[in-house]
Amino acid sequence: MVDINSDNPAHSANAITGTRPGHDKESRMSTIPKNNSETVAHTPGRASSIGVWILQVVLAAIIAGGGISKLAGDPVMVDMFADIGAGQWLRYLVGALEVAGGVGLLIPALAGLASLGLAALLTGAVITDQFVLEQSPWLPLACLVVAAVIARARWSRTEAVVGTLLRR
Repeated sequence: MVDINSDNPAHSANAITGTRPGHDKESRMSTIPKNNSETVAHTPGRASSIGVWILQVVLAAIIAGGGISKLAGDPVMVDMFADIGAGQWLRYLVGALEVAGGVGLLIPALAGLASLGLAALLTGAVITDQFVLEQSPWLPLACLVVAAVIARARWSRTEAVVGTLLRR
């Protein structure tokens, strides 16, 4: 029940119109969303974040697995680096960089930097496969594209990490 003699102008106006405070037509219309865009807006961001995480885990498994086989001395890897002609030290270096990059993809603060480093490493792999080993570069090329997608998706965090490192 609203007091008609109230000093509050909203109460007295509402008493005349027969509405309660906060329940007039204008306030109800302004609080009711016209569509679900407020809830839908968060869904693509969440879905894309989950998608990028899936890409990161898959790429980490592929790259780190290759790095482990290089470091373990898999005969196929030993022969491949012998065919490259740069020496087995390059096999150890590439293997260590691949394992480090794979682990870096799984650490949120380092994922962007790791993907950039892996993109550089994979560029070398594409060139080596195509022009030195004369074999199909499709696997390293596909991994390069995935690394680039991850680098782009994690760019803001990469800028923040680099900015923090440069301020020190």
